[in-house]
Parts: sequence; C-alpha cells; structure tokens
Amino acid sequence: MRCFHMKWKKMKLKYMIILLVSIVVSFSILVTGYFINSTISARIVASQEEKALNVSRMIAQTPTIIDALKEETSVPTIQNFTRKIQTSTNVEFIVVLDMNGIRKSHPDSSKIGEKFVGGDEKDVLVGKEYSSISEGTLGKLLRAFTPIFDQNHQQIGAVAVGISLERISLVLSMIRKNIFLGIGIGMIFGTICAVLLSYFVKRVLLGLEPSEIARILNERQALIESVHEGIIAVDQDGNITLVNKSAMNLFGKLGLKDNPIGKKVDSYLINSKLKQTLKTGKPYLDQEQLVNGSEVMSNTVPIIVDGEIVGAVNTLRDKSEIKQLAEQLTGVQLYADALRAQSHEFMNQLHCILGMIHLKEYSELEKFIEKTVEDTQNDIRNITKKLNEPALVGFLLGKLSYAREKGIQFELSIQNMFPGFKDPQFSHDLITIIGNLIDNAMDASQKGVHKHIVLLLDFQSSNIIVEMRDFGEGISKEHEPMLFEKGFSTKGEHRGYGLFLVKQSIEKLKGSIKISSSKSEGSIFTVTIPYILEGE
Repeated sequence: MRCFHMKWKKMKLKYMIILLVSIVVSFSILVTGYFINSTISARIVASQEEKALNVSRMIAQTPTIIDALKEETSVPTIQNFTRKIQTSTNVEFIVVLDMNGIRKSHPDSSKIGEKFVGGDEKDVLVGKEYSSISEGTLGKLLRAFTPIFDQNHQQIGAVAVGISLERISLVLSMIRKNIFLGIGIGMIFGTICAVLLSYFVKRVLLGLEPSEIARILNERQALIESVHEGIIAVDQDGNITLVNKSAMNLFGKLGLKDNPIGKKVDSYLINSKLKQTLKTGKPYLDQEQLVNGSEVMSNTVPIIVDGEIVGAVNTLRDKSEIKQLAEQLTGVQLYADALRAQSHEFMNQLHCILGMIHLKEYSELEKFIEKTVEDTQNDIRNITKKLNEPALVGFLLGKLSYAREKGIQFELSIQNMFPGFKDPQFSHDLITIIGNLIDNAMDASQKGVHKHIVLLLDFQSSNIIVEMRDFGEGISKEHEPMLFEKGFSTKGEHRGYGLFLVKQSIEKLKGSIKISSSKSEGSIFTVTIPYILEGE
C-alpha cells in the first residue's frame, strides 16, 4: 500500500488526470449500462408476458372457442382457429384445455387429446389467471393462462399461450450488444477527453506539476511575508485578495484591526490609486495616501496577464519611517558636506601656516591666524546671534565653508531674531527648502560673471521669509513653468529634483514661492512660510 502511495505521488499530473478521468468515466458508463440493461430486460419480459395474457384473454372470450368447448367433437374448429391466431400474433403455441387438462389444440396435432405437460396448469382450472415460466413439450417457455367461462359464468376450460424464452433472449442479446457497443464508444471517447483535458490543464498550469506549484506558492508566500513594506493585492473589482504581515501590522498600528480580505479597498485606503490603475493600467509611484487618517507612502502597479488587467498590487510604508530616514540622511549629508569643506579649508590654512614658518614670516603668521580665527568666530557669531535652531545653524556654517571651497562669495543676511522650532519636521522641511535653493544658486553662479550669491532670512508678522539671489545667466521664460516639475533640468540626466522638493516642502508648510529673473542678471527666489509662535 505504501509503495502504491509513493508511485501515485510521483506520477505526473498529465497521467494522473488521464487515469482518474478514465476510471470515473468508465465506472459511470458501466454502472449506467448495467442499470439500462436490467431495466430494458425487465420491460421486455413484462411486455411479452402482457402480450401472452392479452392473446389468452382474447381467445378465452371468443364465442367460437366457447361454443366448440361445449361440443366435445369440435376439436378441428378449435385447432384451426388457434393456428390462425398463433400465426398472426407470432407466439410459440396456443393450447385450449378442457376442465380435465386435456389439450383441444396444439401446434403439433399429434399432441391433441393428451394431458397438458408442465404442471403449472392446475390453478387455471380453478378459475385463476396468471403467467409462469415452465418447461413443456416445446421447451422452456413463458406461459400465460386464462380460464374460459360460458354465458352462465361457468368455467368450461382454459387457454394457455406460450412465448419462447429463446426468442426473448435473442432480443435481449441484440439490445445488450448495442449497449456494450455504446459503453465501449463512451469509454474510448471519455479516454480521449481525459487526454485532451490533461493537456489543457497542463497548459493552464504553465506545464508545472502539483509539487512545483506548491513549492512556488510557498516561496511566493515566504517572499511576500519577508518584505518590510506592506503589500496589498486586489482583484478586478477592487476587492482585497492578499495582505501580507507587514501590511497587517501597519493597519494595526493605525487602528484597523479587522481582517481586510474580501473587503473593498476603498474602506481601507482613502484616495488610493488602485482603481485608476485597474482602469488605465498606469502605475503610480511614490504617492501619499491616507489610511485611517494617517499618511503612508505607496506604490501601485497593475497585474497584467495575457494583455488583460486582472488586478493590482499596492505597497505601503509608514510615512513617519520615511521621514525619519530622510532626516537621518539629511543630517549625515550635511555633516559630511560641512566636515569635508571644513577639512579642505583647514588643510589650506595649514599649508599657509607651514609655508610662513618655512619663510620665518612670524609676524605675518600671527596676523593670518588672528584673521582666520576672527572670520570663523564672526561666521558663528553672526548666525547664532539671530538663529536659535542648532540644525539650521550647523547647516548654514557647512554651506558657508562649502562656498569658500568652491570660490563662491556667499553673503548671508539674517534680518530679525528667529525662534526655535518645536517641530523637528518643520525644521527639516525648512532646511530642505533653503539647502536646495542654495545649491541651485551655486550652480547658477558658476555660469555667471560674478560667483556671488546672497541669502536673506527674515522673520516678521508670523512669516518666515527666505530670499535667495544669484548673479548667473537667469531663467528663460519658456523654462519657468517647468522649474518645479519632477526630473526637469537643463543640467543633464539624474538632475531636476531639488526645486521639485522645494515646491513639495513649501506646499506642505502652506507657504508660497515667487521667482524674479532677468537674462544675464540672475534670479531671485522668494519663499514665504507662515509660522505662528506659541501663545499668539
């Protein structure tokens, strides 16, 4: 039994389908054939029995037979009449009996006057009508017996009608032959259909065996569950069909505890792009959407099979995690830029000091060191005097060093005292705006006559004002409408994200930006951001 089980497990799907379907079809056809054969056989026997009884009743009610039985010398009349009926009804025999069981007619005239043979005629001589199967002088027959009564309802004899069982068997054998032929054709047709079905199933399953499908499904499930991003899949109607563990954890974190499988995606993801993707087949990347009132970042792509959109997949990640990573990345990048600029500037100063020592210009060396210390302290003093935001101070000091390294004159003007920002995200967004505007101005100044940029920071009337000016080539009128589009740049590939991030951060802070640009005179970017101090 175990060996059979192992062989069955190793059998290819194609042969398994052929075998199973063939067995089911064959069994069904054989059982059906058996019941058809049994039913038809019973009906044929019953119909022949009914035929024999009808013939015997007809003869028993015929006046010629009744009158002839009353006259004991009228045997020829009975014999002639029964032969005609026997020929016309195609029965094996018709025998008329008197009350003593003596034959008055018989297919073999020599048997007339003899006792009826078979032993099953006794009941008819006492007035009963019936049928039986018994063996007589003509062999084994189906025999019907009917009593004969005169006009006074007195029994005067009986009639027996016989039908050969061999003839019935011959008819049944012909019917069985057709049934078996039909069974054979059905089994062959069923086997052919099983073969075609096996090929169709294999094609639908991409030629994979059940064990391979199970392995792929397990690998797919493990892959989906191992991904850090939440994954949601929907069908063509927008019903959720798959949610991985990360998505369930995210939903739980955002206050959604119910099982989302089978529910409409709109009940979980507000302003989701899944429905648009299902309609158009267009992917949506790096989109913000709401889950139970909280923002998440999502990517939506269609599932296309044979050119038809059959569903869509949405990946989700908590926006707070991305913000945290962005803040860490921004901090590291700022630190790296500042450190690199400071290191480069420090190395230049060391080279100057070393040269003066070699030349023994000690008085000049003293002046140089005093000037360097004074410039550094002035930078720090000028910024920290009016800025009470350590992250922004460190960032601006780094940019000042970077500008000196690049040979760009960076003029920084802070008009009024700035408050400290309680929200780290606000500080991060403000640094994003200022940093990208500075980088953009530095790039523009490289093409101008004067490598000079001016940054003005002001805080007045509950508004933060950032004004960034460069003296580059300026911005052409045809490029102005596209400046803040993602990926737009006149500086080559893999650029064009700085001003896009500026616009995105300004919109988030509910601010505004204006551009003033003149050909060959440079550009001015003015940003206004509302900021209400606590207690106002």
